[in-house]
Amino acid sequence: MSTWSGQPSIKGSSETVRMMLLTCISVGITFTWGVEMTYCTPYLLSLGLSKGQTSLVWVAGPLSGLIVQPIVGVLADESTSKWGRRRPIIVVGSVLVACSLLALGFTKEIVASFVSPESAPTATIVVAVLSLYATDFSINAVMSCSRSLVVDTLPIHQQQTGASWSSRMGSLGHIIGYAMGAVDLLGLFGPRFGDTQFKQLTVIAALGILLTASVTCWGVTERILLTAPPSLHPHNPYLKAPRQILATLAALPPRIRGICNAVFWAWIGWFPFLVYGSTWVGEIAFRTSPALTTTPSTDALGDMGRIGSTALTIYSTPRPRPVHRHHPPTQVHPPPPRWLARLRLPAFQKPDLLTAWIASQLAFAALMLLTPFAASLRAATLLVALCGVPWSFAQWAPTTFLGIEVNKLSASDDIELRAAGEDGATSGTGELSGVYFGIMNIFTTIPQFIATMLSSVVFSVLEPGTSPELHHGGGTPAGEGPKERGPNAIAVCMFVGAGAAVMSAVTTARLRRL
Repeated sequence: MSTWSGQPSIKGSSETVRMMLLTCISVGITFTWGVEMTYCTPYLLSLGLSKGQTSLVWVAGPLSGLIVQPIVGVLADESTSKWGRRRPIIVVGSVLVACSLLALGFTKEIVASFVSPESAPTATIVVAVLSLYATDFSINAVMSCSRSLVVDTLPIHQQQTGASWSSRMGSLGHIIGYAMGAVDLLGLFGPRFGDTQFKQLTVIAALGILLTASVTCWGVTERILLTAPPSLHPHNPYLKAPRQILATLAALPPRIRGICNAVFWAWIGWFPFLVYGSTWVGEIAFRTSPALTTTPSTDALGDMGRIGSTALTIYSTPRPRPVHRHHPPTQVHPPPPRWLARLRLPAFQKPDLLTAWIASQLAFAALMLLTPFAASLRAATLLVALCGVPWSFAQWAPTTFLGIEVNKLSASDDIELRAAGEDGATSGTGELSGVYFGIMNIFTTIPQFIATMLSSVVFSVLEPGTSPELHHGGGTPAGEGPKERGPNAIAVCMFVGAGAAVMSAVTTARLRRL
């Protein structure tokens, strides 16, 4: 049996302060994701990769999630470090994220120091891709442990509040990141942090992940695992993590499996939007704005990133509001607003969390169906901005429901062990949260492979060449306006994702019967 020392705690004199300290790392994580999602696609296009090649590079995201999060979750679950199970990995992972971000931003300078000018273009692409992979692998380790830290630290009745605060702080990180991306940082700070918008953002993101990780690790005290359960493979410890993942996956409780299935379909729809959404807005601007199409830019990457960041800043504003803590999250009915109560409509109640999640998935599907018809920057910006509400539920709801189910399992095991007179029983705070969140991440990453392959096919058919907006310094060549170029390939990818969003809503609705 596992034995433990101490109890989890968080510094702070109020619940708000404690929740902010616990979830502060979410700000740094989403800031990093924001910079990567906004700028890395146009950055790779500016290096000469086609959209089809770029989509294959983005396999880094699901690959890192599929490998890193489940394995890190299992290893962290059984860590007996005196600093806790999650915080040491958060610290090491954050340092690796910072180093990888700087390598990504200053790839050309790094390559120029070691490679001849003739080989520099190819070497730059290789180093940029490797830096992107390193960033994804390390940020997934940090994200895995930060999620489990919330589950480990909070009791069952606060799991929804913790998940809501994680999403709220994540939205704050997106807002800060996208707002900075929308500002001309080079004009604001000068060249002291780099001579391009992208370089300056990677420096700020590197400092941000280090700062927020430090705050969370300082503010949270974990209980210490003294003795881990005996290994299933004592003579071959390398097989332990994969074996435990497969065993847990094969025996998932029905409700947890239902949550994972809903997440699977949702991410087929969300992945193209998250990876290419800001680039799509920038392309719409470049292809429809006379100023951008006729005047080549000296920093087309920065221009496209700023345009996309403006839409994403609005998109990141919605934050989920936690429901009343004394009610189950699927059965909460807060009172109606005063103005509506005066109308005396019969039995009006706010929807419960599960209903709101289903509605948000259907709303996202409807918005994606409209993307091929967006013919102006204003329309594209509006569609992206409106997706902020569905995205807030996509981040909040699955984590909430899974956290509750994992803690129910731990509490059940705790009761059984105490009834049997076992010492060192678990405290009912998510002993195996790492492996369960790692498994949910498998259901998040596999659909990303599917979406990547679909996107690659669409790009190879509709836009097989290099990006005219970025590869040659900005501006669309004459005679290649929107009508001549045909449908926007990114819009088609997002349109296809609408069907997956509908399937996710159907799958989520089945949770009521589980």
